[in-house]
Formats: sequence, structure tokens, C-alpha cells
Amino acid sequence: MFLTKSPSHPAFDPVLVRDPIFLRTGKLTDHAQWSKLREESREHLIAWEEDWAPQHLSISAFKRRLSSAAQDARRGGGLSLLIFRRDDRVMVGGVTLTNIRYGASRSGILGYWIGAPFARQGYGSAAVKAVIDHAFDTINLHRIVAACQPENAASQNLLERCGFRKEGVARDYLKINGAWRDHLIYSRIAQDNDVKTGDSALSPNLR
Repeated sequence: MFLTKSPSHPAFDPVLVRDPIFLRTGKLTDHAQWSKLREESREHLIAWEEDWAPQHLSISAFKRRLSSAAQDARRGGGLSLLIFRRDDRVMVGGVTLTNIRYGASRSGILGYWIGAPFARQGYGSAAVKAVIDHAFDTINLHRIVAACQPENAASQNLLERCGFRKEGVARDYLKINGAWRDHLIYSRIAQDNDVKTGDSALSPNLR
């Protein structure tokens, strides 16, 4: 069994800045932007993640998401952040660090999504690099794992730009839209972060 001791809660409620974006935990007032961006990006996203029913974008569903994320944060088990452009505070996507383990493992699983209007503009790379630095330097993890489908060339390129190394293929890794899908497994470890991915910072005035 892994030890459950984790960093203090503020480590799981950061504001991370890496131009041209900043990241913070979600708030109820984000619902309108979030639901609009998810809906207009549906076709773009469901090739790589489970499709959703209209009620999954409702305000009540968003409240449940925030509550679940806050619970994970309090126990140090997960980090869920929304991504915003710095210049106009428009939401462009989200990043998660889930299944965080301590003790002998000190690891977590990275996930991310970028809305269709903002894809391939560098926002995803900036966000992932900010979360990597925070995970290693503040949460003190040793290993971060990410997975993407072999057909998702954009995600592979993003991970490789962010210093992840391909480890192999996990067969039938996730069931997406009724079909089990193989995924490429990537990882980055703390030693890889000796060369920083960028200047991330805590910036409370962006809350």
C-alpha cells in the first residue's frame, strides 16, 4: 500500500502562468465558457475521448465536476485546472493530473484537452509544461505518465515537445465510444526536469 501523505492543499489550488496562458482551478462562473467551448469542440474531441449527452454540459453537471475535483485536491489525489489566454482570459481548454500516488510511487497521470478554435496554437504545450514543473517542483512527484491513441499525431507531437518519452503500447487501454482502443504510453521523470520546461509562476491576481 502506498503512503497517503501529500503536499498541503494550496499546492492543489495554484494559479500557474506560462505565456501565453495561465491555469487555475475551475469556478462556477466558468460554466458558460466551459459548456460553450466543449459543445463547439465536440467533433474535435470525441475522436479521442468519450462522447457526452447534452445534460453532461449542464450547470448541475459542472457543479459535480467542481465538487469532485475539490475533493481530490483536498486529499492530494488530483489536480484539475482550466486554461485561459492571459491577454483576454478566454478559456481554451483544461489539464488534469489524476491518480496521484505517494510513497514509493510518487506518480500521476496527465490528461489535457484544447478546444477546437484554439488547437495547434501552442496553448496545450504551454499548459502541459506549466503543470509538469508544478508537479515535480511543488507536488514533488517523480514520474508523470500520459497516453494517447496512435492516430493522434498532434497529441504525440505535443508530448514529445514537452519532453515525454514513448515507452510502448498499452493494448485496449481505454474504452472510447463503445470500442477498446490501444494507446501509446509516454512518461517523463523528475530527472528529465533538470532542464526546465519554462518559467511557470504562481500569480494570485489571475484568479
